[in-house]
Amino acid sequence: MLTRSIFCLLLFFFLMNGSLFSQNQGAEVLDSAQTIGKVKDSVRKHDPRIATRRSAILPGWGQAYNKQYWKIPLAYGIIAIPVGTFIYNNNVYKKMKFAYEARYKEAQGDPSDVPLIDPQLEGLSIDNLINYRNAYRRDRDYSVLFFLLAWGFQVLDATVFAHLKQFDVSNNLSMQMRPQLDPITRNTGFTLSFQLKGKSNRTAEAR
Repeated sequence: MLTRSIFCLLLFFFLMNGSLFSQNQGAEVLDSAQTIGKVKDSVRKHDPRIATRRSAILPGWGQAYNKQYWKIPLAYGIIAIPVGTFIYNNNVYKKMKFAYEARYKEAQGDPSDVPLIDPQLEGLSIDNLINYRNAYRRDRDYSVLFFLLAWGFQVLDATVFAHLKQFDVSNNLSMQMRPQLDPITRNTGFTLSFQLKGKSNRTAEAR
């Protein structure tokens, strides 16, 4: 009897607590209805396609559309790295190529271009010039690939965060605890109900 009385008291407590929780939540929703409506209206106006197109045209433009201005220097930073490596590798590649051609012409009996070789490359043999020329050409080509990847990354970043702005992050998470009676086993228990409110209502229950 004592156990049943305690159980009834606990059941009454949880029922009252759930009812008060629902009433408070309803009052809060009514008080903030206009604010949430304005937020949802502003979210609907944010088009991820615009962020994608702007980032594809100009780095950082999509981030500016998302109002993430602090990402604009990062967008230019990740693009500036492959640009710098391309310029450096291309310049060294041209020097290596010219030096190789001058040494090749010298071997054929025409040393006219040898004095024009960069002083830092004068001590290199033809074989070394070929290896270095090929290595810097490969690195230059990789720089173009990294440039395209960096450009695509900032476009992807703008697109993803533009989509995330469409999610409703308001306080629409509710939890309710309900008593439950199994008609077959006649066992009693409680059910935890989680509900996310938004464009579609989803309810998950844990028993």
